[in-house]
Amino acid sequence: MGTNGKNLIDDYRFDGSNKFKIAKVDAASKPFSTGNKADDNARLAEVSAKLDALQDVLYAEHRRKVLVILQGMDTSGKDGTVRGVFRAMDPLGLRVVGFKAPTPQELAHDYLWRVHAQTPARGEIVIFNRSHYEDVLITRVHGDIDAAECKRRYGHINAFEQMLSETGTTIVKCFLHISKDEQRKRLQERIDDPNKHWKFDPADIAERGFWDGYMEAYEAAINATATPEAPWYVVPADSKTHRNVMVAEILLQVFEAMKPQYPEGNPAFEALRIE
Repeated sequence: MGTNGKNLIDDYRFDGSNKFKIAKVDAASKPFSTGNKADDNARLAEVSAKLDALQDVLYAEHRRKVLVILQGMDTSGKDGTVRGVFRAMDPLGLRVVGFKAPTPQELAHDYLWRVHAQTPARGEIVIFNRSHYEDVLITRVHGDIDAAECKRRYGHINAFEQMLSETGTTIVKCFLHISKDEQRKRLQERIDDPNKHWKFDPADIAERGFWDGYMEAYEAAINATATPEAPWYVVPADSKTHRNVMVAEILLQVFEAMKPQYPEGNPAFEALRIE
């Protein structure tokens, strides 16, 4: 808990009632960590076990839908978060969707077409590794859309997420916030280690030149699309272990608030005996 009994997660949760200022969130901070990696990993294992148990109930209910959106700069740890936070969960009822550059078929439709097709079904948890937010981030930073179109898309996204919420989807949006210096270190690690060359794209270096533009775009997008139905959580992510613990803690709070319950037992089964 934070000061005055306030939940610490609330300090990093944005639902439209409070303004997000990216400069005020230190990417190197570790509010959910002791600073010891062993402690982080132990806490992650503890929370992951609870998430696994809750997922089992959610799947059994087969009526609720959960959408987890992971956004962040290159090397912010979207893949690592998926591996670290969700690996303990039963793959039954869990699906990861990675959005790449749109295909010609996808470009022939509106930009939300491919996204809507991947949203969760009843009883399912879906993780978006990147998402429809690329269409108000990279497109805006590179000048593919102007300010007016960007504002229109914020409206589209809010309406889309409101519709998902009203039809039973719980939405959790996480911005994995790393510093420019931490990104430099991680890119250099990929260059220095031949086993990580497959992860390195020379275009990532060029994208670093747009860093300030991306920070402005993220701040604007989060403020424009943070709602009570689809809040943003800003996760300091310079520490990989802290990042994983914090995302797990956020999900645990969300899952517990849903109060999932197994379906009622069938009375007809009480006297049933298998010979």
